Amino acid sequence: MKVLNLYITLSLLCSISLLGEDENLDKYISENKKEQFNYDYKKNMVESSKLGHSWVSPLDLSYSYSKSNPYDNKQTKINYGINIDQPIFKSGGIYYAIKYAEASKIYANYSTDIIKRKLVKDAISLLMQIKQTDLKIIKQNLQIKNSEINLAQKKEDYLNGQLDSGYLDNAIIERNTIIQALYDIQTNKERLISKFQAISDINYNNAFVPTLKLVTKNEFLNHNIVLNKSQSEIAKNRYYKDIIVAKYLPSINLTAGYSWQESKNQQFIPGGLSSTIDTNFYNYGFRISFPLDINTFSDIESAKVDYLKSQLIVEDKKRELKAIFEQVMQNIENFKKKKQLSIENRYIYEKLLADTKELFNAGYKTEHDVKLLQNSVKIQERDVEIFEIDKQLELLNLYEMYKSEV
Repeated sequence: MKVLNLYITLSLLCSISLLGEDENLDKYISENKKEQFNYDYKKNMVESSKLGHSWVSPLDLSYSYSKSNPYDNKQTKINYGINIDQPIFKSGGIYYAIKYAEASKIYANYSTDIIKRKLVKDAISLLMQIKQTDLKIIKQNLQIKNSEINLAQKKEDYLNGQLDSGYLDNAIIERNTIIQALYDIQTNKERLISKFQAISDINYNNAFVPTLKLVTKNEFLNHNIVLNKSQSEIAKNRYYKDIIVAKYLPSINLTAGYSWQESKNQQFIPGGLSSTIDTNFYNYGFRISFPLDINTFSDIESAKVDYLKSQLIVEDKKRELKAIFEQVMQNIENFKKKKQLSIENRYIYEKLLADTKELFNAGYKTEHDVKLLQNSVKIQERDVEIFEIDKQLELLNLYEMYKSEV
């Protein structure tokens, strides 16, 4: 009992809380994977910058050189030019393009957050399962000891003529079944270790399992990256709808250009040659356009439908997240009941153990009876720890979508 309390106390001291310290949990994934996510965030920024500048028209730079020899006369011509056709008013389209770029970046970052969060959750889940498997191995070894004690008792009773061979055979089968179950648990542990090492640089033997705190439903919804992603999609679709509307409204463009041309030995008429001619000129002005397209209203309506649908998706996502939260709470409550049952069973076994020790000292019970109950007490202690990790694994399902810094 004292050992169990000490173990739990040390685990709490060595663990970390998920609330307010989310950044520490990145250490559970490998440096390589963290760097990949950094590149994803950088790409989101670059793509947003591209969208934000999409309304800026490129400069059209041109250069040409030609050489010919009509009438046995070598002629050359060189042209330089620069032109621009830049929108300066698009009925709000420029403003909405900038806002759409900002909204797209937020949406893309949330998408990356969700993927990263899932990977961190997987790493922590695997680590918890490894630690839980260690407890299951300890528990299984205790059960094997009890099965061997039971087998020894059955063998003794059989040899004394107090039991028939069927009971002895069942005891042997039970022992073999429990040992085979241990082999399965050990195999599963190696599988978990392999998966953990594929996504983390941490040595699982030295890693502490983080302790997750229970959050309220409001906290879960208010700091939920999945819900925030859906909400950011509303803003993104709204600005995109405005861009589509502005595309079919009047726009004003500034137009400007400069051109320079050099000609040498140009043959204008047979027998006559021109000297070198340099010419240059510029132009500037503005252009007003008002596109008329048969698909205008369909295009606008399509964008509007996406915007309205994204609003419904948010409400549907809230309903889904509430259901997930309630399911996790129900599962946690069930694990609490199982944990409490194991605690009550441990108290029962401890009382039986104390009574059995007295009877053993008085010569009424055997050493096998004492060891059997000692192992049973330890089994219940391990069950308490196993159910606590089950609770933590359930909370991980909330953590995967919860981020206090959002």
